[in-house]
Amino acid sequence: MGILTSFAQFYREGGLFMHFIAMCGLYIIGVAIYKFIFLLMKFNTNGANLMKQIQKLVMANNVDKAIKLCSAAGDAALANVLKAGLSRANRGELEIQNAIEETVLEYTPKIKKLTDTVAVFNNLSTLLGLLGTIQGLIQAFDAVAHAAPEQKSALLASGIAVAMNTTGFGLGVAIPGMAVHMILKALENKIFNDIDLYSVKLVNLLVSREKGTAPAEG
Repeated sequence: MGILTSFAQFYREGGLFMHFIAMCGLYIIGVAIYKFIFLLMKFNTNGANLMKQIQKLVMANNVDKAIKLCSAAGDAALANVLKAGLSRANRGELEIQNAIEETVLEYTPKIKKLTDTVAVFNNLSTLLGLLGTIQGLIQAFDAVAHAAPEQKSALLASGIAVAMNTTGFGLGVAIPGMAVHMILKALENKIFNDIDLYSVKLVNLLVSREKGTAPAEG
C-alpha cells in the first residue's frame, strides 16, 4: 500500500504530461501482450521438427499427407509457406518458389504488425518526459522571478517535482518499452529466419525428388 501511495503522489506531482506518458505505457503493454500471443502461439512453430516430418513424407512420395500436416499447424507462418510450396510440388522449381514467395508476402505484414509502433511510443514517452521537464523548469524559474517570498519555496519545489517526475516517468516507460521492442523483433526474426531456411530446403528437396536425387533423411 505504501508503494502505491508513493506512486500516486509521484504521479500527481508530475502534472499534465504524466497522463500522456501513462497512455504511451498502456499502449506499449497492450501491443506487447497482443504480439506475444500471436508470435508465440499463432505464427510460431518448431521449424526443424516440421521440416523433418515433411522430408520423410516427401521422400515416401506422400506429398498430400505433408500438405495435411502443414494444414494442421493452423496459422503458423512457416507451415503455410511450406504448404504453398508443397501444393506446387509437381509444377517445377519456378512455380514452387513463386508460391512460397507469395505466401511470405502475405504473412510479412501480419507478423510485423504494430511492432514498429512500440518504438514510436517509446520515443514519444521520452519526448513527453522532456516536455514535462521544460514545463517544470519554467514553473520553477517563474516562481523564483515573480512569486511572493512566502510562496516561492513551495512553487519552486512544485516546479522541480514536475521536471524530475516527468523525466523519470518518461524514461521508466521508454526503457522497458525498448526491451519489449527488442524481444518482439527477435521473435519476428526467428520466424523469418526459419521461413528462409526451411523454404530453401523444401525447394531443394522437391527439385531433387523430381530429378530422382532426393537427399537422405536428416
